[in-house]
Amino acid sequence: MKPFPLTWLYAPGDRPAVVRKALTSGADVVVIDLEDAVAPDRKAYARAATAELLRDPQPVPVHVRVNALSGPWARDDLAAVAPAPGLSGLRLPKVSSPSDVVRAARLAVSADGGTLPLYALLETALGIERAHAVAVAHPSLRGIAIGETDLRADLGVRDDAGLDWSRSRVVVAARAAGLAPPAQSVHPDTRDLEGLRASCARGRALGFLGRAAIHPRQLPVIERAYLPTPEEIEQAETVLKAATTTQGAQALANGTFIDAASVTAAHRTLTLLKRP
Repeated sequence: MKPFPLTWLYAPGDRPAVVRKALTSGADVVVIDLEDAVAPDRKAYARAATAELLRDPQPVPVHVRVNALSGPWARDDLAAVAPAPGLSGLRLPKVSSPSDVVRAARLAVSADGGTLPLYALLETALGIERAHAVAVAHPSLRGIAIGETDLRADLGVRDDAGLDWSRSRVVVAARAAGLAPPAQSVHPDTRDLEGLRASCARGRALGFLGRAAIHPRQLPVIERAYLPTPEEIEQAETVLKAATTTQGAQALANGTFIDAASVTAAHRTLTLLKRP
């Protein structure tokens, strides 16, 4: 996987042709969905089709979102897909406690006998309250994120700004646990690309990095929103150049004050440019 994946494209597990198209869409990670995108009477087919497709290595990292651990399908999902050679990670929906992660880790045994990378989706008020405890629950957990549709319903939130506190809490929890910054939740209107751009800008300001998508047309918008601007690149290069000639805190010619934290941020900005 790229060091900083920016696009995570969901595809329904009961539509293998759509999954194959997703694999060539340019997304950094493809997420095959066995949960919300699949009707109950299609669960078994989606599981079997996904396991069959992942028998072979894939051109990009592929994750599978299994069904909720509290329901009747998750154990069969994990048994079917975890050993597949083409699987790179598992996304766990509706995680509300550290024990959910630990239980999944016990079941998520890969083909070589190890535990697959796990990503927890926090979709309830209880999950958000326990964000840091979830984030440090198991060494196989590589990331946390918000499932905003379910969280919005759980909280009774109507205005988008009503989720900002929850978003910030998850960003802070991920950082405190030493995990990568979380990716934003999906933008449900696939035709509203301007709204997607504005929402990505807001998410980036809150500390998110990248975003999940439900249609390939959303991918270029997300990538552009999260890649550094020319001004940010120039500033980062200026900071790093100054840092090689002096030590300690200082002010640049434009009056900007820089220190060790500024150097760390500059390195991260320029690292995003090295994405293959």
